[in-house]
Formats: sequence, C-alpha cells, structure tokens
Amino acid sequence: MRFPLILVHATAIALVLGGCVAPTPALPPVAPVPATAPPPVARAAAETFLAVVAQVEPVAESYCRSRGVAQNCDFRIVVDDRPGQPPNAFQTLDRFNRPVIGFTLALIADARNADELAFVLGHEAAHHISGHIPKRQDQALSGAVLAGVLAQASGLSPEEVRAAQNIGAEVAARSYSREFELEADALGAEIALRAGYDPVLGSGFFDRLPDPGDRFLGSHPPNAERKALVAQTVRRLRGY
Repeated sequence: MRFPLILVHATAIALVLGGCVAPTPALPPVAPVPATAPPPVARAAAETFLAVVAQVEPVAESYCRSRGVAQNCDFRIVVDDRPGQPPNAFQTLDRFNRPVIGFTLALIADARNADELAFVLGHEAAHHISGHIPKRQDQALSGAVLAGVLAQASGLSPEEVRAAQNIGAEVAARSYSREFELEADALGAEIALRAGYDPVLGSGFFDRLPDPGDRFLGSHPPNAERKALVAQTVRRLRGY
C-alpha cells in the first residue's frame, strides 16, 4: 500500500503531501500544518522522498508477501521531524503489529539523490521482511536464559543473576546484528533495483557515515564491507 505517508509532526514535507532495528516508539500526534510554504530546497527534497516511497513501497510489500515470513506486509512510512534529530532511519512495529519505517528530516535532507533514499527504504523494509525483530528478541531471550542459568550455578546473588541475564541478552542480540544488517543490505539492494533505482549509487551514503570498523560485538559491519556486498548483489541480479 503506497499511502498515506504519516508525519510525526508538521513539516515542510507535510506541505508537499497536502496535508539500523528499533523498539516500538510512542509516536506523537500529528500537529497542524503551518500556512507558510517550505523553501524550494525543502520542497524538492520532499518531492523526491515521496516519489521514492511511491516506487519502492509496493515492491517491498510484494517481496514481503512472497517471502511469507512477516504476517503483516502493509508498511507504514513516517517522517520524524522532531528538532535536533540526526540523520537516521528505523524499522519497528506499532501496537497493531503493523510494520513502521521511519525517516528523520535530517536523513531526507542529507540524501544526495533518490537512489540513496530508495536503498535506505529497501534496507529498512528488508529488516521486517526477514523477520529480524522477532529473531533478535528470541536471541536475546536465549542469551538471558543461558546467562542466568550459569550465574545461578555459580552461586551468584539474585541481583547478580539479573545483571548477568541483561548482559547475556545484549551479547546474544548483538552477536547477530551484523548478520542482520548485511542481510538487509542485500535484500534492500534488490528491492531498490527492482523499483528502478541504482543501489550501488545509493550505497554512497555509507561514505558519509562514521565507520564502525571491526569492533568486538559492534552492531554494524564496516562500511566498505556493506558497499561491497551491495555491488556484488547488483552484479548477481544483472547477470554479470
């Protein structure tokens, strides 16, 4: 389903409308739209974003239904215009278990082209299509249970057992975060390509992100590895 695009607050994008996996956020109500027109640059960015959503969302929903992992494939696209938010995108579920993909205004403004927005949207949709939120929750639960059993066997106090469970949950969840990010990069590139965009050009936004490198238990892979995977995926899909 392509529309409606839902805004967290009133923004320049709201005027054009005319009216890496996160916990479920409490989305603030939509504020009234001001009467003043957005500046040309903001309007152009908004129009580009809307065009990308119109192209990519139906492709993502088609992939979602064909994979059969997620029960709900009706994506809800939101824009977070809270002041001071850094460039960011997220995927989560609302209280009705509907998949939500959010973009901050800073990310939309920072995008150099439509291909970057298409790749990010495909990437976030891929997290839901692949069932990463429930998988991460299951891994965290397993890690907490194992850590708790080991802590109890070691004769630790109840407070120490709870602390061990929290650490076990975090370690278990993070141990698969990189795998999930790479999986979402590959599927997101495929979605963007099928929607008519260039994922290799779109992956250029990695060049402007701080490189996580190869930190122990880091939640994201190195940027160079992610760009290489996107290029490899596109070559495979294009047959060369």
